[in-house]
Amino acid sequence: MLNTYPGMTVEVGKIEKGSSRVLFDGVFAAGGITLSQISVMTGLEPYLIQNWVKRGFVTSPVKRLYSRKQFARIVIINMLKESLQIDKICTLIKIIGGNPNDESDDLISDDELYHRYVDMLAESEVNPLNAESVAEAALLAAAECEERIPNSKKQLMHIFEVMVYAHAAATLRKKADEIFSTLQ
Repeated sequence: MLNTYPGMTVEVGKIEKGSSRVLFDGVFAAGGITLSQISVMTGLEPYLIQNWVKRGFVTSPVKRLYSRKQFARIVIINMLKESLQIDKICTLIKIIGGNPNDESDDLISDDELYHRYVDMLAESEVNPLNAESVAEAALLAAAECEERIPNSKKQLMHIFEVMVYAHAAATLRKKADEIFSTLQ
């Protein structure tokens, strides 16, 4: 059975700890990636990604190439957009990244957040229907993060919880839609 990375169309047999880092290292070995490459890897239409850039959700590419951090942000937004309203995603991004032009106020970089989220899914038996298992996995993921600003680990724990529930909601909705289509 094939799995896909959260927010991506990239298929993998099993998601393992560190595997998203290996994927990013391979994808970004030659530098940045193009809009069309992002579109293929995420299933997003290029105009939607460009709209996110225009709206300030993602910083502008340099010489038409997107960095790993920009790509991670796009993937995170893509993962969350199926179950959260865009204004809530924007608020979450502001909490994570603060001022987009100042990395010193970031709780965590977007690519590190994504990798830690994937690692959390790979390492633990997170059951989104069991709040204790979600809280425990989120606490462990946040505990491994550097505390850049006071209380950032607690905030990160809640961010990981939001990500788990949003991702699970989207996955469950997709499954319900698949089953529903067999009824028609």
